[in-house]
Amino acid sequence: MADVPWHLSGDYFENCSCSIVCPCLVSAAPPLTARPTEGFCNVPLIFHVESGRYGDVALDGLNVLVILHAPGIMADGDWSVAAYIDQRANDEQTEALAAIFTGAAGGPMAAFTPLISKNLGVRKVPITFRIEGKTRSAEIPDILHMSVDPLPTMHPSGEMWANIGHPVSPDGMVMAVGAAGNTFSDHGMRWDNSGKNGLYAPIRWSNQA
Repeated sequence: MADVPWHLSGDYFENCSCSIVCPCLVSAAPPLTARPTEGFCNVPLIFHVESGRYGDVALDGLNVLVILHAPGIMADGDWSVAAYIDQRANDEQTEALAAIFTGAAGGPMAAFTPLISKNLGVRKVPITFRIEGKTRSAEIPDILHMSVDPLPTMHPSGEMWANIGHPVSPDGMVMAVGAAGNTFSDHGMRWDNSGKNGLYAPIRWSNQA
């Protein structure tokens, strides 16, 4: 799978269970070596592919959710991970998106694979992704309701950008906060990340040098 050339661009946001600002990414130590503020990390990463191709397979307009649970310091691993693919995807698109967003096809998500010990599988579900002004939101009926807004700032852009080296967007992302009612429920887990740390950024990925 890693030999198939692919590229995509679009948008992403996340809302983890840490208080603002998440120490996993901004501590003085190397990334992911600080203890999460709650002692664990529950985080959904939500993606919209504006345009993209996996070999000859077009990926334009499709959405993906990846959720991960880390029971302690993220760098220690033992993560549980699940992926959700837009139900509008056909079989070829589903296979391609699963390969990209689980890291099997290389690219940014492959940075996480050594830390994963439990793969909870891939499901096809209806995923709605919206950008309204500076608000990012997503919905999966009975599973996910998430929305983030940028942290307040005096900068005229209304956004606080940080170059924190996150694999999803290493050139920088906007520091954000989760809205009230941000929840995830599936695989025997229920998270409420209301008012917790958030991030968002445009993405441009490829497995080609």
